[in-house]
Amino acid sequence: MSTLPLASSCATATAPPVEVPALDGGLLRLLADPLRARIVQLLAAEQLCTCHLVELTGAKQTNISNHLRALREAGLVQQEPCGRFTYYRLDPGALAALGGALTGLADAARSAPERRRPC
Repeated sequence: MSTLPLASSCATATAPPVEVPALDGGLLRLLADPLRARIVQLLAAEQLCTCHLVELTGAKQTNISNHLRALREAGLVQQEPCGRFTYYRLDPGALAALGGALTGLADAARSAPERRRPC
């Protein structure tokens, strides 16, 4: 088993800076809510209206509507009127951008053991 070098030898190791992608903290907080995460999961499978989401989640209609508004304002969900109802669907581009940022962080973390900031 290897050990980390002592502090006196830390200053000798240098590595070029690596650009780490920025994450949208607001978007991550938005998806951290369990009900919103469930709504996103359900909308990934098909377009649904509020009444479907109420039935599938057991949440109250006003709660679902508030979560959908937050998801819509963040650009994750799009709406489409259909008669008396409004159907909601995920915006795959917004999710792909978030996934790309997370993938970039994972790529940076994979090479992090090779880099050490000098003390």
